[in-house]
Amino acid sequence: MPSKTQGTRHPQPFGAGLNRRDFLQRSGSGFGALALGALLGEAPARTSAITHPAFGTNPLAAHPSHFPAKAKSVIWLFMNGGQSQVDTWDYKPALAKWDGKEFEGFDKNTGFFTEQVGPLMQSPFAFRQFGRSGTWASEIFPKLAGHVDDMAFIHSCFTATNNHSPALFQMNTGMSRMGFPCLGSWTTYGLGSESENLPAFIVMYDTLGRGVPKGHAQNWGAGFLPGVFQGTALNAQGSPIDNLERDPRMSDSQQRSQLDLINHLNHRFLNAGREEPELRARIESFELAYRMQMAAPEALDISSESESIRTLYGVNDQRCTHFARQCLMARRLVERGTRFIQIYSGGMANERSWDGHVDIAGNHRQFAGETDTPIAGLLTDLKQRGLLDSTLVLCAGEFGRLPLSQKSAKPGRDHNPHAFTTWMAGGGVQGGVHHGETDELGHKAVVDRVSINDLHATILHLIGMDHKQLVYRHNGRDFRLTDVAGEVVRKIIA
Repeated sequence: MPSKTQGTRHPQPFGAGLNRRDFLQRSGSGFGALALGALLGEAPARTSAITHPAFGTNPLAAHPSHFPAKAKSVIWLFMNGGQSQVDTWDYKPALAKWDGKEFEGFDKNTGFFTEQVGPLMQSPFAFRQFGRSGTWASEIFPKLAGHVDDMAFIHSCFTATNNHSPALFQMNTGMSRMGFPCLGSWTTYGLGSESENLPAFIVMYDTLGRGVPKGHAQNWGAGFLPGVFQGTALNAQGSPIDNLERDPRMSDSQQRSQLDLINHLNHRFLNAGREEPELRARIESFELAYRMQMAAPEALDISSESESIRTLYGVNDQRCTHFARQCLMARRLVERGTRFIQIYSGGMANERSWDGHVDIAGNHRQFAGETDTPIAGLLTDLKQRGLLDSTLVLCAGEFGRLPLSQKSAKPGRDHNPHAFTTWMAGGGVQGGVHHGETDELGHKAVVDRVSINDLHATILHLIGMDHKQLVYRHNGRDFRLTDVAGEVVRKIIA
């Protein structure tokens, strides 16, 4: 349907000066316009409440931040399925003391499988301290443990749901239901892109056939923001981006002429006073796609990297080559101006991700083995290239896991919304610090608790955005990523 901002249309004799859209709007009782609207993905026009130029001729043009910040880009390493805090970065020696004992007063509805609640269970992994900070780290991260003095740990994160899909939505969008813009979309909406030839927001998911996270593309969707701000997900197999190569029957000049004609017609429509942000976004997407055909293949091709760099990331290690390639591509994309990159470790759920309901020892050893070398390599490489200061590296999943066992032949751990650990490095973060605490069993965050809103507010602050000012008017009210809450965790900021 026509945009609300188009204003009153004055009738004219049928056929007089009609363009394509006029014809569709005025013939067949307007059903042609409905069809065109479906093709274009038209939506009512929305206006921005932020102070930077709204959408203009290039909605992805770089915008000034609210205040100076070190971080220009974000790489989010998403440990999909729910990494166990008590088996990774939140050492709890009391679990060894109480191993096998019943947890008195425990609410069996905390986790997802209420009939499989077992006793308290110590970590199957050994912990020891690393770095000047004396950070306790699990044996499953032997290489990443060498970087703890560059990492800031938030041990007191908590969320509002114990189910994967709503927890994924909340971690990504701040809301536990679908339909809202994710952090990557808010970031690119607020700051635009430093690259004119690559997507501002790229997502990489599991390439081993284990599927995408629950909730699928809603996790990197733009919600009610214009579609140009949604994430571009790279394909798991084949060409990383669909239709990246030009039709062999068409030359570059022919394709350029085709785009010029389309742009001319679309701009005639806009110049007639029919301001439509979604159409502007579509015009820009055509142009970006054309430029990407030149730039993306080179940016995503790691074959030009030296053998020493490929070894650093673990590209030649069969166990972790898939995640290593993604981390290396992330560094190449950051170098070329991509604003926000999200990499998912693990697929749909259960044994295909960090969702260790059964055999927590085997599950976490496997996925740590897939990610330890690549992430350590990423941090080393960013640092040696002088990119770590301007790149915020974030590692988190959708929730944590319980300190109890989940009954099975090989015991696992159920979901725990009350506590999980997030770490950050680079991008204005103070390394070697620890914020917040869980109780002695790692069951609940009890000191300096950090909500998802707080976490998002902190990330936005590190990239120079005030979460209270980054707003967008939709359906008559101003929305923001952090809704009506959120406090910046200032202890971790350098």
